[in-house]
Amino acid sequence: MKRISNLLKFLMLSLFVITLVSSCETPREDKFIGIQLWSVRGDMNADPEETLRELGEMGYSFVEAAGYSDGMLYGMEPETFTALVEASGMEFISSHIGRALPEEDGWEETMQWWETAIDAHARAGAGYVVQPFMPSSAFESLEILQDWADYFNTIGEMAQARGLQFGFHNHAIEFTEVEGQIAYDFLLENTDPDLVFFQLDLYWIVQGGQDAIDYFNRYPGRFLMYHVKDHQEVGASGEMDFRPAFEHADLAGMRYHIVEVEDYNYEPIESVRISLEYLMEADYVDVDYR
Repeated sequence: MKRISNLLKFLMLSLFVITLVSSCETPREDKFIGIQLWSVRGDMNADPEETLRELGEMGYSFVEAAGYSDGMLYGMEPETFTALVEASGMEFISSHIGRALPEEDGWEETMQWWETAIDAHARAGAGYVVQPFMPSSAFESLEILQDWADYFNTIGEMAQARGLQFGFHNHAIEFTEVEGQIAYDFLLENTDPDLVFFQLDLYWIVQGGQDAIDYFNRYPGRFLMYHVKDHQEVGASGEMDFRPAFEHADLAGMRYHIVEVEDYNYEPIESVRISLEYLMEADYVDVDYR
């Protein structure tokens, strides 16, 4: 039975890829779609120049980095990294960086870390920096969540002073209840909309048992970016319905959507190609939301 199940899975994936390839034979208008470089992290670590060239050639318009450390991006000076991205025909729009809420005696060091990180991204010309995690300890009480909301507001103010915007990226854990309140709702209600935006991961909100459109209606304009993610390649599972989120982009406040792939049926570079083609061919995805 297992062999039959694997064979059926292979046939379904093959049909999915054949459909995409066939649809690409007709002319289409390219769309402004980004790629989260965590999706191809192994390739970026091995050969960033070649990886960025391939991503640009396949049709991605911008990148979101995931390789910041000690003032450098993928081991490069910020300006060098941006030049490499632009030479590949793309733009450097945003970056995932993060630091946990410090203990009281670690506040000065943490703020210095953020100052260095924000400076590096300002030099690189990126417009956005995004905190991509919160540890499980953040959800132990509303008091701790309030500390995180205040922390995000502080970082947002620091970023704004350098011409950047600060955002937060969710996973499923943020949709758990803390003292009778959903943590994600609490963060939305206790962060300053002028200082903190939310990068909504369309896969993880479903995994968290919530509906994106409900959030758009209750918190309009807060969701500047989407992460377009599936169990594996975007569209491959047949379980994710991305249409409603894109059809409500104005209500959400979405201006950028970014492909992220973390589990693969193919080599990562091929998986992100398949994901891009899926969105390029989706009739509900507009050319540009900026």
